Order: sequence, then C-alpha cells, then structure tokens
Amino acid sequence: MYRSSALLSFLWIPLATAQNSTVSLDWHAPKKTWINDLDKVLNGTGTNGFVFNSSALPPGTPYGTYNWCNMPHVRAEEYPRVNNSDFVLEYVEVIHRHHKRTPYASNTFPRESYRWECSDQGLFYYGKPLNPTGNASASTYWSVFTSDTNPIAPSGFNGTCQFPQITREGLDDSWQHGKDLFGVYHDLLNFLPDDLSDKVTYRVTNNVITSQVAGMLVNGMYAPSEDTSLLIQPSGVDSLEPSYSCPAASRLSSSYAVGSTSPAWTAHLTAAGSLFNSLDTISGVSPSSNEWHRSFDHYFDNLSARQCHAKTLPCNIEDGSTCVSQAQADTVYRLGQYEYSFIYRDAPESLRAATGAYGIFLAELAQHMRDSVAGKSSVIYRHNVAHDGSVSRLLSILQIDVMVWVGMGSEVVFEVYSKKSDGYEGGKRYLRILWGGQVLTSSNPSLGRVDMLDLDVFLAYVDGLVGERAGKVVEFCGS
Repeated sequence: MYRSSALLSFLWIPLATAQNSTVSLDWHAPKKTWINDLDKVLNGTGTNGFVFNSSALPPGTPYGTYNWCNMPHVRAEEYPRVNNSDFVLEYVEVIHRHHKRTPYASNTFPRESYRWECSDQGLFYYGKPLNPTGNASASTYWSVFTSDTNPIAPSGFNGTCQFPQITREGLDDSWQHGKDLFGVYHDLLNFLPDDLSDKVTYRVTNNVITSQVAGMLVNGMYAPSEDTSLLIQPSGVDSLEPSYSCPAASRLSSSYAVGSTSPAWTAHLTAAGSLFNSLDTISGVSPSSNEWHRSFDHYFDNLSARQCHAKTLPCNIEDGSTCVSQAQADTVYRLGQYEYSFIYRDAPESLRAATGAYGIFLAELAQHMRDSVAGKSSVIYRHNVAHDGSVSRLLSILQIDVMVWVGMGSEVVFEVYSKKSDGYEGGKRYLRILWGGQVLTSSNPSLGRVDMLDLDVFLAYVDGLVGERAGKVVEFCGS
C-alpha cells in the first residue's frame, strides 16, 4: 500500500496552483529536430554544425553555436540586457558542467596506441590548519608516474594524466568562464561586489574535477589573495552531483533508457550494429562488453576527448592502417545527441526520473530564491560546478524545448528580479533563466520562454514536483 500511494502522490498530480494561476506538472514533448529524429541521425552526415574539435569556434562561426569542447555561456558581448529599467536584479544562481578533461578510465580502450601527457599542470591536494591557523602547509601537487617494478600495467593511456582530470586547456577555459561571468554581473550590471565576500558562494561535488575547475574560475572572477571556501555536501547525500540514493528513479530510468530492453531504446543500438563492430575491431573492446554496447556513452567520451585536445582519432594497435574515420566519429556524436535527448526529454518517463534523481537540488534552489526574497540570506550569487548528469537532469525538469548532450562548461543561470514600481517590500519577483547565455525556452506552457516569469509560477512548479523540503522526492525514492 505504501509503495502505490507514494507513486500516486509523486506521479499523478498534473496541476499546481500559483496564486490565481494553474501550473502544469505534466511532461510536454520537446521540439522535433534532427537530434531526436533517428532516421536523420543514422543516415545523416557530419555534425549539423556542432563543434567537437577545439575550445575555439571556427572562424566566422557565431558565438552560441554548440561546441562540445567549450559550450557557450553568459558573457558581455552577447548578454541579453533586460529592456526595462524598472527591473532590478536581486539574486543569481549559476550551475554549469566542469570544463574539458581527459576521458574517464572506464572509457579508454584496453590498450591505447599513444600517450597522454599532463606534465604542463599540477593537481594540488593538501590540507592546512585554519581557525586558528597553525603550521604552514607546503603547496603540493600530484605527479603521475608508472614504475618499471610494478608488474601491473595500467590499461588505457600511458602518460602523466589522471583519468579523468581537467586538462591544461580545460583549466584555461575555466578561468575564462569566470572572467566572462564577472564581466557581466560585475562590470556590466554592477551587481557583484568588487571583492569576494560572504555575498558570494561557490559549491562543488565530491568529484575532484569540479574543484579543479572552481580554483581557476574563482581566480578568473576575483583573483583573491586569501584562501577561498568551496561548499561541498557529504558524499552519498550530495544533491548537486547528484550522489544521493534514489532506487525508484534508477529503476524507472533503466526501464526505458540505458540498460532497457524496450524497443524504443534498443532501436538505435540495433541499427548501429555495424558501427559498433567496426569500432570494436579498432579499439580492442570485446563485442560482448555490455557496458560499451548498451549506449554510445563510452565511445563518445573516448573520441570526443581526443578531438577536443587535437589528438588523432585512434587506430588499431596491431594494424595502424585501420583507424576510426571522421565520418564514424561524427556518427557517434550524432547518436550521443540522440541518446541524451531520448533519456532526458523524449521519453515521457524522463520528467519523473529526473525529478526523483535531481529534485533535492531543485528544492534547494527554490529555497535560495525564497530566502533572497524574504531577506533571510545575504547571499546574492551562488555558483555550482557540477557534471553533465547534473545539468541534463535540471534541463529535463525545466523541460527545455531542444535537448542536447550538455557539453563541457554547459551553463544554466537563474536570475531573480524585482520591479521598482511594485515596491521592494512584498512586491512581486520575476525569474529569467539563461541557457548557454540566452533565454531558455521550455516546452511546458506554464513556463514557456522563461523571461520575467512570475517567480510564484516557477516556485509552484518546483513545489508541485518535489514537495516541501523535497518531501515528494523522499517519498518517491523510498517507494
């Protein structure tokens, strides 16, 4: 009885109320584009203008173009200024994916034909006494090496990198991202304080690559001379990554997406069988490996990480003349876009799965907005460095009209405004959401183009999905 009632309370409430308006809590289908058209994905060529080979866009390519290696974000040149001096910016919260990195070890081939070096950077890990201060700590960093005496050879790439770690270019992209944000919210809008203070917070996940990004990003914004705190929730309950357990969301996702036997999911895998065969022959990956063949995630990460860092596409380690072609890589990239759109938007179950897996972060976001409006918090800017699984689930809940695989540095910004004519005390608040530096459009008609949306409507939407203090999420996850 508990399980069925919990599911009903979480899944079957189609409407919520925001003062005098009704807010839809239903799933609404995304736009139809090449991304979610399997025929165009399988039979098309190229990447339809998407970039996968550099942090910099090709000459003449407008900023805002999808660039997997370095996604567009808020910056002064393209920032959509609010065309009404009556609006006053009160609160900003940013969440974005980390910047470009080496591939995860699980996404490298059993044996790689060339090395990957990271000796042009240091990964600094050390502790030091604080409050009160004590003995000083040396500024120490990791240097990856392999020992001739150690008989266990590492799989994947040899070299001096961790897999993953943010690369030198990814660190530079992180710094520029911070500089660009400061250029808008400080230089252009005079919103951020001149110096880093308790009005600004930064948060990371338990995956160290987010801290690698944060260090560069904070310096790009403020170049502080003092140590800077990065907020982090305990592993296993972190809402930002997310790492909290939600078996019901995992079961739901695996019933229609990765790991599913549903024809709606397996159709593209079956159709791409010959591509898998070719890639397996070149990579040395076993054709019986379930992990490498239940989605294109592994091949996508492996190939795109190389090309983002101007490395050659791989060849068979025994036969250097048998290599992955650019056409094959492009097909993998198109299939990856198709998969993310299906997982997070095209499948009707996607909204429920994402809300279970990421609803606690949404509840925190809503509370931050409420605290700002009520004057209960002095924080005016929160910055979250996260992952593709974080930003993808957020976009799923927002029901973005065109879903993509969120690339490196992908950014969503929430801006809360008041109106001078409404009066600051008790006056209405308005929300604008920016995706890739421009106003986000939702397929949910209650949200639509989120440009000065009544904040009460957004809060009613979040509350309707996740409940007070994420109570509906807890109930669903335990069902």
